[in-house]
Amino acid sequence: MDDQQGSVQPLHVLCVLGSGMDLDNVEMAVRAIGGPLFSLDRTESDLEHDPRMPDAFEACMAELTFTDADWDAVHEHDSVAYVLAQGGPGDSEYIAERMLALVAELFERCGATAIKCESSGLAHGRDTWLELAASADAPDAQLQAWVKRPILSEDLLFTCGMHLLGRPDVELQVDDLSDASRRGEWVELIDGLTGYLHIDAPAEIRDGEGFRLAEDAPRWILRQQDCDRYPEDDIFYNPQGYWRLTPS
Repeated sequence: MDDQQGSVQPLHVLCVLGSGMDLDNVEMAVRAIGGPLFSLDRTESDLEHDPRMPDAFEACMAELTFTDADWDAVHEHDSVAYVLAQGGPGDSEYIAERMLALVAELFERCGATAIKCESSGLAHGRDTWLELAASADAPDAQLQAWVKRPILSEDLLFTCGMHLLGRPDVELQVDDLSDASRRGEWVELIDGLTGYLHIDAPAEIRDGEGFRLAEDAPRWILRQQDCDRYPEDDIFYNPQGYWRLTPS
């Protein structure tokens, strides 16, 4: 399960809100920073306010990153641009890094005021985006920028966005999701595995292997899962599936 699986990588899409944006300037920035793998979707982009955006950003908001100024920007935007990026095997990390560089350019020089990643359903506030862009070549920054977690589905917590880094997503199976006191523990575990998959994991992980955050930490079993949560043509679909953490 590596970045060489499949001939075409998932589509990376940014929704960019702005005030007085010039789409020609946006397109020039997109091409200059992303090269031939990046493009501006002129069909979907528009120099008008989109009343759907407050609800869309609220559903995608990363906790604690939005300020009053960020929400004002979402409500008061007068233009929307959609940036697309897609490559082949081995391009995922390059695209993730260059997308962060583009985020900074859009905010600082192109009139962008709010941005969300359509491909993982994740929106950060402006300051957080710029902090992540300042360390765009760091694997941790790419994980924080593009991977949404934890998402709740029945008895599972899961991530969305690892497909943008050419890696499987992560699921965590626990006995009682209603125990809010353990949320920090669960997020730490999910973050530990996503970091391992993105940075340290060997090329091949065997189904049934163990995983733990430290030598004295609880041991979990890794179970390989197909991505059946989304259809194959869905922007959230991960062709590399999931690793599910199950109690040992």
